[in-house]
Amino acid sequence: MREQRVQVMAGNTFAVSDAEGDMEHDPRTPVGLFSFDTRFLSRWVLTIDGKRFHSLSRDDMSSFETRFLLVPGTASHYVDADVSVLRHRSLDEGFNERLTVLNHSPEPAEFVVRLEIGTDFADTAEIAAPGRRSVTVTPRPEDHELCLRYERKRFSRECVVRSTAPADVDQTGMTFRIVVEPNGAWSTDLHVDMVLRAGTGRDIRADLESYRRKAREDRWAELRRFLDQAPTLVAERPGLELAYRRSLLDLAALRYNPLSYSAPVPVAGMPWGMALYGRDAIVTALQTLPFVPDLAPAVLRMLALAQGGRLDDFHEEEPGKILATLRYGERGAFGDDPTIIYYGAADTTPLFVVLLDEYEQWSGDADLVRELRHPARMALDWIDEYGDPLGDGYLRYQRRNPDGVVNQVWKDSDDAIVGRDGREPGFPRATCELQGYVYDAKRRGARLAREFWGDPAYAQRLEREAEHLRERFNRDFWLPHRTAYALALDPDGGPVDALASNLGHLLWSGIVPADRAGQVAGHLLGPELFTGYGIRTLGSRQRRYNPVGSHLGAVWPFDNALAAAGLRRYGFDAEAARVAAGVLDMAAHFEGRLPELIAGYDRQATRYPVPLPAGGAPQSWSAGAALMMLSTLLGLRPCAGNLLVDPALPPGYGRIELLDIPGRWGHADAYGRDRTPVSGGVSS
Repeated sequence: MREQRVQVMAGNTFAVSDAEGDMEHDPRTPVGLFSFDTRFLSRWVLTIDGKRFHSLSRDDMSSFETRFLLVPGTASHYVDADVSVLRHRSLDEGFNERLTVLNHSPEPAEFVVRLEIGTDFADTAEIAAPGRRSVTVTPRPEDHELCLRYERKRFSRECVVRSTAPADVDQTGMTFRIVVEPNGAWSTDLHVDMVLRAGTGRDIRADLESYRRKAREDRWAELRRFLDQAPTLVAERPGLELAYRRSLLDLAALRYNPLSYSAPVPVAGMPWGMALYGRDAIVTALQTLPFVPDLAPAVLRMLALAQGGRLDDFHEEEPGKILATLRYGERGAFGDDPTIIYYGAADTTPLFVVLLDEYEQWSGDADLVRELRHPARMALDWIDEYGDPLGDGYLRYQRRNPDGVVNQVWKDSDDAIVGRDGREPGFPRATCELQGYVYDAKRRGARLAREFWGDPAYAQRLEREAEHLRERFNRDFWLPHRTAYALALDPDGGPVDALASNLGHLLWSGIVPADRAGQVAGHLLGPELFTGYGIRTLGSRQRRYNPVGSHLGAVWPFDNALAAAGLRRYGFDAEAARVAAGVLDMAAHFEGRLPELIAGYDRQATRYPVPLPAGGAPQSWSAGAALMMLSTLLGLRPCAGNLLVDPALPPGYGRIELLDIPGRWGHADAYGRDRTPVSGGVSS
């Protein structure tokens, strides 16, 4: 199997192939054509006269369109080729591929063009080892069409492949017997329809006006509209404009319309997270408010629509709780796992309130705050009624479904929450950042209640609860001998004393007193946590530290973006600039695209950021992290209807201009300059 992967994507529809454009099942990674959590093509392999061709070049025209130029033989024979093939692939309402065979000889040439076609209709949750399904294959040669269908009770998926050129259609593909004139070309347009049916037998997307409209729209025009609404960046620092544009392009590509909802929201990212994740969507919306603020109201309304309304242990649903995951795959539809709509996250609910308040401060959209009054109050009620099972005033989590997520926070791997000595605490767990989110949510909820909901008594209650939480937290979580906060408390109130990046989230939330902020900042930028490219998830002197462990030592750009914003909140401008510079240098090494995570090796040891196989790209909150770093460096903050700008740039950044920043003020410009000469590039 050739290792290089090429992808096109549009929302939660994406195709992953090898460098030649062929798609064959690979248990190590999703390969094929996917939409709404189902693989519609697992085999799509082209041969000419029984031979596979090799890639000479590729033109990635956009996230949703690419072209492959293929020739026979190996690299040493490219120049002698009498035939070449152009595969022009794109996504709109379906999957399209224009196949062109070019004859470079002075004589007519006959070819047998074969396209092997197959699917397993696998759920994305089982890609590594798909279950066996009975797929009905119906060749329709008179229509140049091959139909593949899978049905299980009310659940049905259908893949229909059509060709504009005549073809011999059989159970496993299409064959074209062609004659190409001297120095001529032959082509056919292949179109793949992906049909989702449930209950009524209709394509469940067909009733969505938003879906029909999107299918008709020109994707290039839509992309231009998205980019045009964002501010313009002018930067002297090499690579910064590239990272900015790459992030915007990725954010544009990673939007989709959930079924029964009309506005696009961000999916988490490629390849495993092409669905709505409540946490990722909220964080992405927060990160991008100064740049593409339209994401925030779409996310808020969607999450309010899906807010928990009952007690359901299987899906871990509770009244007022904000969802963790929304999927459309077969496993969730039949209860094989809870993922069709899953609420196993403790942080999404307070963060929902944080986003609602922050969005209003940037946009002035009081109507949305009033519209979402009930969901916001339900979310605040959930924190105390269901989120505090021990009654000790702390937000905790413990899965109720034995197949659910163990750690229901952003560090969600099973072994992510450990003490300095490597021991794992019992349940329910109260991680430190959750308490920061609750503190922030209650303070923000108080503002909304006082200024928009006409309920000053409720506002006073929330403010009182927030202050009591702050006092209690700083008593119970603070470890004087470590001059740091505990990562978590166990069920008995004992501290889980590992040093971790969660400290940055505490600064971002504002729960840390000013007289302790310096010690927290010192840890974040100290050698145990800071690598030079960013802050590790777990300190290097902790027993379970592993630089390639996702939550035990790796570096996540989104995690660092929140930490940098928190450092600036407390006036640690130089420290925030160091974190931002490290992460943006990371982007420069990946052609402007921040990965989901990198290994936690010291920068001086490797001299380059080491990507990890567990990380995907692009990712919404990684793209958002680059934008949030820019906002943090420029010190952008809404205040009383105006945009405040307080730049603090890293050495060597020169001048930065961010023009036409949208907000309640209309549009505004921000400028910043460091105090040293412009660097010639990214340093090691």
